[in-house]
Amino acid sequence: MTATAPSGESLWSRCGGCAALLYRKRLRRNLDVCPECGLHARLAAPERVSQLADPGSFRPLPEHAVEVDPIGFVDVLPYSHRLAAARADTGLAEAVLCGTATIGGSRCALAVMDFRFLGGSLGCAVGELITRTAEQALELDIALVLVTASGGARMQEGALSLMQMATVSQAMAALREVGLLTVSVLTDPTYGGVAASFATSADLVLAESGTRMGFAGPRVIRQVTGRNLPEGFQTAEFLLRHGQVDMVVPRHALRARLATLLAATRRRATNRPGATAPPPEASRPMPTSRTPVRDAWETVRLARHPGRPTTLDYLETTFDGFTELHGDRLGGDCPAVVGGLARLDGRHLMVIGHQKGHTTAELAARNFGMATPAGHRKALRLMRLAARLGLPVVTLVDTPGADPGVEAEEHGQAAAIAENILTLSVLPTPVVTVVIGEGGSGGALALAVADRVLMLQHAVYSVISPEGCAAILWPGRTAAPQAARALRLTAPDLCRLGVVDEVVPEPDGSAADDPEATARTVRQALLANLLPLLDVPTVTLVQRRRRRFRRFGAARAGVRAGAR
Repeated sequence: MTATAPSGESLWSRCGGCAALLYRKRLRRNLDVCPECGLHARLAAPERVSQLADPGSFRPLPEHAVEVDPIGFVDVLPYSHRLAAARADTGLAEAVLCGTATIGGSRCALAVMDFRFLGGSLGCAVGELITRTAEQALELDIALVLVTASGGARMQEGALSLMQMATVSQAMAALREVGLLTVSVLTDPTYGGVAASFATSADLVLAESGTRMGFAGPRVIRQVTGRNLPEGFQTAEFLLRHGQVDMVVPRHALRARLATLLAATRRRATNRPGATAPPPEASRPMPTSRTPVRDAWETVRLARHPGRPTTLDYLETTFDGFTELHGDRLGGDCPAVVGGLARLDGRHLMVIGHQKGHTTAELAARNFGMATPAGHRKALRLMRLAARLGLPVVTLVDTPGADPGVEAEEHGQAAAIAENILTLSVLPTPVVTVVIGEGGSGGALALAVADRVLMLQHAVYSVISPEGCAAILWPGRTAAPQAARALRLTAPDLCRLGVVDEVVPEPDGSAADDPEATARTVRQALLANLLPLLDVPTVTLVQRRRRRFRRFGAARAGVRAGAR
């Protein structure tokens, strides 16, 4: 029989790594790190705050998490039931605990994620809380420390959960602009949308010993590639060897290391004008759509049709000349991303897009439109070049998602996506995106943080593929049609949610049936949306772009949900 303390808690605990039987009080004194094998057990957010913050210094964020269910998602259970169960199990309102604290005497804003709450998933409420924490750091002129533990974006909130990657990244971009330090502490596990945004876009990225981090999880990579993974794949030491983190720190040294970093970069607080967040775009009416409605699964199949026009097709028909530019200047030239200089109605611009192909050979050669880190970095180089030359940017999105391979993880897939999102948030030139086929997860968003987002009538845009969603939340992948409907991934759905500004109609049937007519329609839509942006001052342009993604916070998502 296991001995118990008067509180009812067991006096002993068995290590999940070496199976050693450990005296619980000794384990607690060792910060829940096994003294035999060094396994770092996962910590609840309150425990993490207690370990990092100076005693008595933590002050919770005054705002409370808003419960949202923006798309009325139901799988085996209604989403609202899952939320209620997570709150009861963890005692937390959401998957992140936010506030201000001092660490070694240096004041900072602190956001700590909790994997116990729906796998630490990033939804509207979590994005809102972290964004407000970053905004508080800006207002108080203090550093921001993020402690991540997440499986990725919260698929039960559809594309709105995907938007949180941009929302939080933009808040961090504001801190970068004024020179305030951002520090990310990766803990086990950190994957998906969190890894591909704020977890890896901070000024300094620390990994706690035992951490695993990547864009795609090991199981997904094995299923997609059929390959065995190298020893130590995606571990903290792997990340350090591949240049993706600044340092690996054991738990007992983490507080001291953070204290040293914060003290070295501490600024004197000032009351700077304009340090508060931009006001919400409350007066702007939500976009509407009058396009005919098709079944979501039928739309998915049309979006994936091999005859559908690709980026290179549009570059040949929609634009007036195109000069392709190659290479990321770091050693790679990803064929899944094409970009270069083009003209549209006599105006020069930079066009960047995912490239699939029509035949099996073309699709394989282009990696089915799934960008590698070299592809994201090539796009980043071209975006920055466009900004220096004063050229507007047009992006064409058509990808099932970023490359899920081993080499992509080794070369920093998550950080590459995060940097694109962050850069687009503050790019001082107009950006217009057209989703021309599939808009899959962070791989799509890496080209879609734009002033205007257009979407072809039979395109799709989602946080996860219907098959992936069904495999996780339903008994199997055969529920993909049901998942497609639940995810609200069609153009009319996303227009109603405010993710998309305009639906571009397709010919009878689909774009595959009349590519030339589709090209003319896309050209007209681009001119109608791009030309007004050319007269907007740069500062106003960036502010509006920020307000666009800021409105995807939890409170606004709740308003949209109530309006459905």
